[in-house]
Amino acid sequence: MNVHHLELFYFVAKYEGITAAVRKMPYGIQQPAVSGQILQLEEELGVKLFNRRPFALTPAGEMLYDFAYPFFTGLPDIEERLKGEDGKHLRIAASASVLGNHLPEVLEQLKLKIPELRLTLRDVEPAEVYSQLTNQQSDIALTVLHGKLDEGLRSEKLMEIPLVLLVPSSCKVTKLEELIRKKQDGVGFEAKLPLVGLPENEALSQIFQNGIEAMDVDWLPSMEVNALDVIQRYVSRGFGAGVGVGIPGVSPVEGVDVIPLDGFDPLVVGAIYQGAPKPIANEFINVAKDYIAKRIHLSD
Repeated sequence: MNVHHLELFYFVAKYEGITAAVRKMPYGIQQPAVSGQILQLEEELGVKLFNRRPFALTPAGEMLYDFAYPFFTGLPDIEERLKGEDGKHLRIAASASVLGNHLPEVLEQLKLKIPELRLTLRDVEPAEVYSQLTNQQSDIALTVLHGKLDEGLRSEKLMEIPLVLLVPSSCKVTKLEELIRKKQDGVGFEAKLPLVGLPENEALSQIFQNGIEAMDVDWLPSMEVNALDVIQRYVSRGFGAGVGVGIPGVSPVEGVDVIPLDGFDPLVVGAIYQGAPKPIANEFINVAKDYIAKRIHLSD
């Protein structure tokens, strides 16, 4: 049985005629189209459902209407309930660092606005972010905005974070130039310390390498790790300098000094979503922006 045909029959039975049903249906459809599709339904079932003039349901029509009535009359209520539930449920994909260190306070503020808030938080790698959204497993993803987005995805910038160089406190240096020297062959420059960094496919590594290459400096990582906090731990133990980010209000670990990387592009962090974000995702973005703005103001 074609469900659309059943819906048309429901309206015809409810309003006692095709002409009245066409006038009162929630969407536009011509009378001949309704008549033709009702005939198809009757042919498929092998029964007559109603007499046309005067209008009257046949016993088969009464049976079918009794079946269809609770389903179609209940649609507005279930739609409202589903929209209400969806309006309180937010699914977020982000790295473990973001989920554990930066997100709780933002979600705490969101919960004050939406007390019935339900959350699904997914720890994903940067490479998995796009599939989370396109497969509709998450409503929004928090990640670094770098490169071209997949088709159908949109982004909202939340903050720009400056790059910094992390050096052992024992080095007693205050600017990048103090760590740079000419190569022995006199062609180009190199660093005096080894580099501890993230994998080369990470946006932070790519931005740093673009900046350092513009200075004609050759400085590739001699130690590759998978997290920013791990970089700090190894820098503090004298394994070399490391690339990091200057998050407002966050101090480096003991034994690590921070050198600004003026002139380097910042790391842009934002929210990515598919199509038009649902209202609760928009509310989250607004709360996150307010939180970030206040935190930056307090750190100034």
